[in-house]
Amino acid sequence: MSKPMKKPDLRGVTVAVVLPFKSDMSIDWDGYARVLDYCACPDGIAAVFVNGHAGEGGSLSDDERQAVIERTRRQIGGKPLLSGIIAHSTAEAIHQTQLAESAGADCAVLFPPTPLGGGASATSRAPVAYVQAVSSAVAIPVSIFQYPLTSGFGYSPETLAKIAALESVIAIKEGSDTMLAYDENRRAVKQADPSVAILPSNFNWFLPQLAVGGDGVLSGLVSLAPGLFVELWQASLADDLNAMRAVNDRLYPIVRAIYGPAPIMDMHTRMKVGLKALGLIESADPRPPLLPVLPALCDAIATAVGVARAAGDIRLA
Repeated sequence: MSKPMKKPDLRGVTVAVVLPFKSDMSIDWDGYARVLDYCACPDGIAAVFVNGHAGEGGSLSDDERQAVIERTRRQIGGKPLLSGIIAHSTAEAIHQTQLAESAGADCAVLFPPTPLGGGASATSRAPVAYVQAVSSAVAIPVSIFQYPLTSGFGYSPETLAKIAALESVIAIKEGSDTMLAYDENRRAVKQADPSVAILPSNFNWFLPQLAVGGDGVLSGLVSLAPGLFVELWQASLADDLNAMRAVNDRLYPIVRAIYGPAPIMDMHTRMKVGLKALGLIESADPRPPLLPVLPALCDAIATAVGVARAAGDIRLA
């Protein structure tokens, strides 16, 4: 008889960790260790997410993704460890998920595969079949990465409800990027299975998403400002709207510095600019085709981080 699937508790703050590189584009393991100490290991961080967009998982080799999981596991101890699955086919997704399981991941976060961007995500048939195929090939649970609806990859409430009803699905990283879609999706998922965690992740909507209802926060920005997100979550748990607003006001300048200017795809590189300004990493450059942040914007990010540090909103050990 097979053992029952172990399902980690993903309620709380999950940090999507950024991954620094050296000038030759190899992984900066020393810098990564410092980043983990800063944003993943402190009390109040419930879980750690690697190999997603923040960790530039799409640019990594199988060996590199394995190494990220293994090194992260050694450093964070028993905290739940999630690994992104960014694949172009079901077969590739199964391969990545099996490797993630063998390396020590507790949960696989399934990004929508590229072919579903052609409209297949508008109905439930292909997405549900995809999740079923991948999850049936491993013994760890899965989470779903919900894209912005405008991307063409975001799932409908009906689709998310059918996915949530699958035994292996334990969470939805909710990034629809509209409050109406967030609330509709949250209600549909909770009706299908109340135990499936809804994890708000839209950078412009942290406060209203938690105010409407959420089981935690999953964001790359936690890499840069972990303390503020822990405070926001604690205020949410206490149903203290005034405290949530106060934390949101302190978080706002950092949010705008990272997410405000176009193109939004540079968000995680900008987070690395902030971590470089804190002295945690030596280089903020991403792997191509992403490009380094322009100098003027680097200065603006460094200024925002400096102000937040002076105010005590960003603290180094």
